[in-house]
Amino acid sequence: MKKLVAAVLTGVLVAGTLSTGVYAKDDDKTITVAASATPHAEILEEAKPLLEKEGYDLEVTVFDDYVRPNEVVESGEFDANYFQHIPYLDQFNEEKGTHLVNAGGIHYEPFGIYPGTKDSLDDLEDGDSIAVPNDTTNEARALLLLQDNGIITLKDGAGLNATVKDIAENPHNVEIVELEAAQVARVTGETAYVVLNGNYALEAGFSVGKDALAYEKSDSEAAKTYVNVIAVKEGNENSDKIKALVDVLKSDEIKDFINEKYDGAVIPFDDSADTEDAAAEETDSKDTDSKDEAKEDAAEENAETTEAAEDAE
Repeated sequence: MKKLVAAVLTGVLVAGTLSTGVYAKDDDKTITVAASATPHAEILEEAKPLLEKEGYDLEVTVFDDYVRPNEVVESGEFDANYFQHIPYLDQFNEEKGTHLVNAGGIHYEPFGIYPGTKDSLDDLEDGDSIAVPNDTTNEARALLLLQDNGIITLKDGAGLNATVKDIAENPHNVEIVELEAAQVARVTGETAYVVLNGNYALEAGFSVGKDALAYEKSDSEAAKTYVNVIAVKEGNENSDKIKALVDVLKSDEIKDFINEKYDGAVIPFDDSADTEDAAAEETDSKDTDSKDEAKEDAAEENAETTEAAEDAE
């Protein structure tokens, strides 16, 4: 698990020290949030005027390490933080004995398949090579993306621990070229395609929104796992101020801001699909129950009719 966290952090967080200091106030109308500079603090700054309309004063403090933002929320100095995804949050709780919980998923930074020597997945041919990051977590995300696009099939259960050894079907006999994450973008002239996370794609001059041939969708396993969340101390997730913060960050105004500013390198996380699926399952269950009840009633009526007929005889 420690390897998982170390690998994952390279794509999401930036280590360092606390740059400014603000402490939580007793005022229920003030929301103090510890955040990474990009994109988290930028998104929060955009949310300030929206929260003001709701009667809240949002105070954002930028941290550039992974530890202090969780410590200041655990201690009660800050109401919330916005910098991490769920695997890191869970591991931090396990290692530090903290009691932090996810109050709402806001965005994710997607992996994408980008052009190398070929600029369309329709041009994929037998024996083509595809470069992917070689660290455990990022390689798994890359392989899952290739699977989602019908290029390979992984063994059942491989999930976010998948490696090339878990490839069960490879109908095009593609060669998976494993490279250190920062090197992947440098082989676009040598491999048919490359698989990159948003940060490396931008550094390589790719526009995520315009150049990605495919990318992780919001309902993908990776997006749901690595969604960046608002984290609070357990028991505070249902407070009015935290609900207001999450609602604003999930509003159409903030979604539009994210989409326009980050060109696909940061994507609003949409958990409505999960809600719809759950509602559909509940509806299906109710429909099934109703049908079963109708069948039972019909059976009882038939039995009563048969009995009446037998009695008449």
